[in-house]
Amino acid sequence: MGLREQKKQATRAALSWSAIRLIVERGYDRVLTEDIANEAGVSPRTFNNYFSSKAEAVASRHLDRCLRVAEVLRARPADEPLWDAITEAVLSQFEPGPEVIEHPPLDREAWSAGLRLMVAVPALQAEFLRAAASAEIALAAAVAERTGTDPETDIYPKLVASAVLSASNVATQQFIGRNGQPVDVKQLHIDALRHLSTGLRPPD
Repeated sequence: MGLREQKKQATRAALSWSAIRLIVERGYDRVLTEDIANEAGVSPRTFNNYFSSKAEAVASRHLDRCLRVAEVLRARPADEPLWDAITEAVLSQFEPGPEVIEHPPLDREAWSAGLRLMVAVPALQAEFLRAAASAEIALAAAVAERTGTDPETDIYPKLVASAVLSASNVATQQFIGRNGQPVDVKQLHIDALRHLSTGLRPPD
């Protein structure tokens, strides 16, 4: 990846994280795209070059993470079991980027409360669905490459991709719903994917 593309991705990530932080802190209706641009240190015009709305800016973080999961999955060792490779690919996305380190979230309880309000916004829910559809296509293609299946005609890669994204969504909802209580979001994802890999057998 060239320097220009790296800078573009960094700007996109900074705008997305700024949108999330401001909306969690203030509420969706109290944040303007100009506020997001200012928080990220760019112009409103630059924001419009990347996103058509603040909802798209928020959802893009989820989409970008899912697309990176597909990229990492492709790069995992070919002889690694599929579900081990998927789990490692998913967990690789939980290291905070520089934009998060520079501007960390609020305290745990306030952050969880703000997240619950944010994900309930209809405009955001629509963008998350749109992002999930794109992510599912990319992840299914990566699964198909590892399994020698056709992402267009075979049900398996699509089913795996849909299940993985659903598991991640459930784990994230569990994290948000803990009302600020300490919980390891990575462990929640590990548990969710483990249940999938064992066929969702009933608990003992």
